[in-house]
Parts: sequence; structure tokens; C-alpha cells
Amino acid sequence: MNTSSRTASLREALGPGLIWAGAAIGVSHLVQSTRAGASFGLGLIGVVVFANIYKYPAFSFGPRYAAATGTSLLEGYRREGLWALLLYGAITVLSMFAVQAAVTFVTAALFTTLIDWNGSVLGVPGFVLIAAGLLAICAGLLAVGHYRWLDRIIKVVIVVLTVTTLISTALVLAKLPWESLRILPQGDWVVTTTTAIMICGLIGWMPSAFDISVWHSLWTLARERETGVSPGVDNALLDFNIGYIGTAVLALCFIAMGAGTLYVSGAALPAAPAAFAAQIVRLYTEQLGAWTGPVVALSAFSVMFSTTLSVVDGFPRALATLVARFQGPEQPGTPDEISRRVYWTALLVLFFGSLVVIEFFLASLTTMVDVATILSLLTAAPLAWLNHRAMTSDAVPLAARPGKAMRVYSGFGIAVSLMLAGYFVFMRWVVG
Repeated sequence: MNTSSRTASLREALGPGLIWAGAAIGVSHLVQSTRAGASFGLGLIGVVVFANIYKYPAFSFGPRYAAATGTSLLEGYRREGLWALLLYGAITVLSMFAVQAAVTFVTAALFTTLIDWNGSVLGVPGFVLIAAGLLAICAGLLAVGHYRWLDRIIKVVIVVLTVTTLISTALVLAKLPWESLRILPQGDWVVTTTTAIMICGLIGWMPSAFDISVWHSLWTLARERETGVSPGVDNALLDFNIGYIGTAVLALCFIAMGAGTLYVSGAALPAAPAAFAAQIVRLYTEQLGAWTGPVVALSAFSVMFSTTLSVVDGFPRALATLVARFQGPEQPGTPDEISRRVYWTALLVLFFGSLVVIEFFLASLTTMVDVATILSLLTAAPLAWLNHRAMTSDAVPLAARPGKAMRVYSGFGIAVSLMLAGYFVFMRWVVG
């Protein structure tokens, strides 16, 4: 392949990695990373870096498997046996309402800062109404534009948020409490349940939950169908690496902003959603000037909306593909005809289930986020293991399979995920 052909192929492959970033840069960054900076200063930077390092193999196997085999990770799970599909289905159903509720709730909270309203209508809380409206808009966009609109919307908002975040971080550097920088957080966090749970929640969604490795494989195939160009393993991995490294850098930026403003002043992030969203916006405006408030609020809302849109598409797409895999294998190079009826039924169930969760946790955004992130922490090890099994199977061409070093690296990540889940269970229900 000549240089121009390689460049064209790479250009056509770019997209799924940014959608992955759009799904990841949301609650884990705006909420969890900012809380980490506010509570520990720079003391959790080592934890965030480590989380991004040990999770890399499991996440990378999504686009690698799709590019190498022409099928999704769910086909890899199917080849392992019925039990693998059932396990993935159980994990998805267990976590999807909390995950969707968490990202939608944060998006709704940021929307209230744009319209300056947090009332109710006929006794229904405004946050529930706004969340329902946002989910309905996402469903409408997906109905009209499918993958094409998802790809285009997220590319724009990721660029806007990245630019504003990098500028804000640069301006706060002089205020950072460098004395708080640690490889591990200082204090008795290992034996203090509240702090341990917060750190586990941070890791659970840093940079995101392993569910979206499956979605990434589906988006890679959707991009291929959209462009008519097979990305190749190298291009698919490069696209992923751009998104992955970008999310890691932005996570550190949000820790820095939380540390340079809230930690040094002794202020705390409020649990109430409207106040929390307003405080997030102030992190930017204190550095960039009050005049930037509307721009920053719109930017933060946009990136959370992109996360909500990604999740609204991700869970139904995965469940519809899962149902198709129960019915038969996925054929490489052939458009996978998932049932639109299953897709929209799953989306409708997700819609109402998420609203119920939002209503239940209406008073505390941070509590709901902790629940969602901990669920992801507890289900990380089996999903990472399934990804490892799929990527090292005979279905993957020998040249595209991970080498010995990557297999060891992946095994290390699985072991860490298992130990962290065990640590949380011990701290929550034994030490508790």
C-alpha cells in the first residue's frame, strides 16, 4: 500500500477512538477526577496513572479484535461458549441503569447551569424532566442519524472541551499544591472505609468501564460499514491510542483544577447536583474569567451530552448484538443485521429504568456516581478476562494476536482488577 493509500485508510479509520473518548471523558473526569483533586490535591495522580496503565490491554482488545477478525468482541465471546454470552448479558443488565443514570444526571445538572432553572412541573422534579428530555433527544438523533451523527457530534465537542480544559489547566499550574504530590495517597486510606470507597470509585471509571470495549468493537465495524474501508489493526489501534492517551491527559487536568482551586482553598464539592454543576463551571471561570461562564457551561454540557449519547447507543447496540449472537455467528465482512426491534426495546427499557434510578438518588449526585462506578469496578475482572480469551483465540489471525509481553500485561491487568474488587468487598462488608 502506497503512502497516499495508507493516509486515506487512516483518515477513514479515525472516529471510533474519539467516540470511545467521548464515552470516557464524562463522569470519570468532570466528577471523579475533580473530586480526587479537591480531596487529595495531587495525591491521587499516581492512582489515576496506574488505572490508565493496567486497563490498557482490555480496552485495546476491542478495536484490535474487530479490525483483525471483521467481527465484534461479542462474536469472540460466543466462540467461548454460551456461558460467556450469559455472563456478559448479566453484567450488562446489572450495570446499565446505574451507568446511564449517572451520566444523564450529570448532563442534566450541567444543563440547569445553562438555563438557570431547578424547579418542578406538576410535582415532577426538574432534574427528572430534563433527564427524560435529554434521553429522548439522544434517541431521536440516533433514529435519524445512526452512527454518522454520533461520530460527527462527538468529534466537535471533544475538541472544544480539550482546548478549554488545557488552557484552564495551564492557568492553574502556578497555584498547584505540589507538596501534596504522591505516588500513593498519604494517610490511612488503606484502612478507612469512606476514603477507600472513594478511591475504588475513581478507579472503577478511570478512564471508563470495560463495557465500552465491546461497544468500541461495534463502533469500529459501524465505521467500516459507513466508509467502506477496512481500518486494519495498526490504524484501528492508532485511532484508539489517540483517544486513550487524550483521556488520560484530561483526567490529570481535572485533578489539577480540583487541586489548584478547591483543595488549596479548603472548599468541598457539594453533593447536590445543581450546586455541583455550578462549582464545576466555576473551576474554569476562576481561571479564564467570569465572561467565559456561558462558554464553559456549554462546553462541559456538550461533552457530557456526548457521553450520554454514546451510552444511549452503546447499551442497546450491545444488547441487540448479544441477542443476534445467541441466534448464530457473526460473519466477517458482512453487515451484522441486528434487530432494530431489540435495539429500540432495549433503549426504551434503559430510558425508563434510568429515570427511576435518577429519581431515587435525586438528592445526591455523588452517591449515585459512586454506586455506578463501584458496579463497574466489581465487574471489571470478568470482562477483562473475556476480552483476553477472545483476543488470544484461534479466531484471531496469528499475526494479529498479542505477543507474549502483551499477554502477560493483560493477565496483570486482570489480576489487578480482581484484587481491587476483593479489596472493595473487604473494606465495605468486612471492615465496613
